[in-house]
Amino acid sequence: MMAGNYDLQHLIDNNARWAARVVKNDPGFFRRLVAQQAPEYLWIGCADSRVPANEVVDLAPGELFVHRNVANVVTHSDVNCQSVIQFAVDVLKIKHIMVVGHYGCSGVRAALTCQRVNGVADHWLGHVRDVACRHQPLIDLEPDEAHRFSLLCELNVLEQALNVCSSLTVQDAWARGQPLTVHGWIYGLGDGLVRHLDVAVSGPTDLGKLRERAVRGIGEARRTHTNRPD
Repeated sequence: MMAGNYDLQHLIDNNARWAARVVKNDPGFFRRLVAQQAPEYLWIGCADSRVPANEVVDLAPGELFVHRNVANVVTHSDVNCQSVIQFAVDVLKIKHIMVVGHYGCSGVRAALTCQRVNGVADHWLGHVRDVACRHQPLIDLEPDEAHRFSLLCELNVLEQALNVCSSLTVQDAWARGQPLTVHGWIYGLGDGLVRHLDVAVSGPTDLGKLRERAVRGIGEARRTHTNRPD
C-alpha cells in the first residue's frame, strides 16, 4: 500500500495550533514578519535538535539568520555554508557571525573516537578529526575521555570561527570597512547557557596569534571551572 499524504498530519495540526496561538497573542505578528528580514546576526551551529538557535538566544523569527550542519563545521569548499555567509554579509549586512558549538556533540565524539558512521558523514567529520590532530598534544593532557571530548568541542568552535575569519567574504567586508565581528561560542546542554570562548574578531588579524591566545584562554577557563566537562 502506498504511503498516504497525511503521515505527518499531527505536525500540520501542531502548526495550525501554533499559528492560531501566535495570532491570538499578537494579531499583527505574521504581517510584520512578511515585511521583515533584517537580522543583525548569523548563527552557524550544529544541526543537533537539542540546540534551537532562536530559542537559545531568545530572538524572534526574522532576527537571526541561521546555518546548521553536523558539528558546526565551516570549510572553504562547502558552497552551502559559504553562500550563506556571503548572503548574510553582502545582502543582509549582518553585524555579527556566531559560530556556536555545544557540549555533548555526537559528531565531535565520533571524530574523537574514530567511530565510523558508515556514510558520507565520515568524510565530513574528517574536518573535526583535523582539528583533533592539530591540537592532539593539548587533548592528550586531559585526564579522561569525557574531558578530552569537551575540550575538542571547544577547540572545534575555535577552528571553525577562524575559518569564518579567513573566508573571502569576511575578508572583503573588513577590507571595505563594513562592521562585522566573528564570535566563537559554546552551548551547554545541561544548563542551557552559552559561553564565549575568547574569540571576537572585528577586522584583519594574525589568525595564528589569535589561535594561540584563544587556546590559552580556553585552558585557563577550564582550570577555573572544576565542573567541566559539561
